[in-house]
Amino acid sequence: MTIPTLVLALLAGVPVGLAIGLIGGGGSIVALPLLIYVVGVTSPQAAIGTAAITVAVNAAASVAAHERNGNIKWPCALVFAAAGIVGAVLGAEAGKLLDASHLLAAFGVLMLVVGVWLLRPRRTPPQPNVRLSPETAAHLLPRLLPIGFAVGLVAGFFGIGGGFMIVPGLILATAMPLGVAVGTSLVIVTLLGATTAVSYALSGLVDWPLTALLVLGGAIGSTIGMRLGRRLADRRRTFEIAFACVVIAVGAFVLVDAL
Repeated sequence: MTIPTLVLALLAGVPVGLAIGLIGGGGSIVALPLLIYVVGVTSPQAAIGTAAITVAVNAAASVAAHERNGNIKWPCALVFAAAGIVGAVLGAEAGKLLDASHLLAAFGVLMLVVGVWLLRPRRTPPQPNVRLSPETAAHLLPRLLPIGFAVGLVAGFFGIGGGFMIVPGLILATAMPLGVAVGTSLVIVTLLGATTAVSYALSGLVDWPLTALLVLGGAIGSTIGMRLGRRLADRRRTFEIAFACVVIAVGAFVLVDAL
């Protein structure tokens, strides 16, 4: 890699980590366009494999901080992730078979859908004491398992951690507060991203030097994001709306370019 490419790769990791640290997701949906249109990765599949590892590592690094703050519902996270891993394995195999232009077009559509979804106000009252137990399993499992599988299927297909889908998915399934959903989602993002990354790595679709630079840039971004998140906790929704607008704009660009 040339020096400009090295610098661009390092810088590209910063917004990836920033999104993960600030809103608990969105790293992959930022990483893929950056890798293709800024860093210059020519293969969408290679960009997917590289992004998956980057997001998984940065999400894992953020888990400890959220655990210290009591923002992780472990039983919910593990059940959601187990269903998601099954979907991610199937989705990853399907994604590797798709034509590059069709894959990018589909990704652009996904970004538009997700952006619009993020703009919708949440109407479900938060349940801070929700927990998966033998007493609540009959109510929560029929929600967690299908939503987890669907998110994993999409995450594996596009090589994304799926945090931007996991957070609303957890809220829909359990009505847990946003801050707890963000912390819980990081466990799931780590496991789903790792599943997708292994699948692509075994197919030789990971640029390891590029991944190392993205992880380093992501570490810087996630540190900034978590600090901003703590200081501006009462304005998290504002950041979600801003992020949704960016996702919609980039999704429109990716879709038009692919078509």
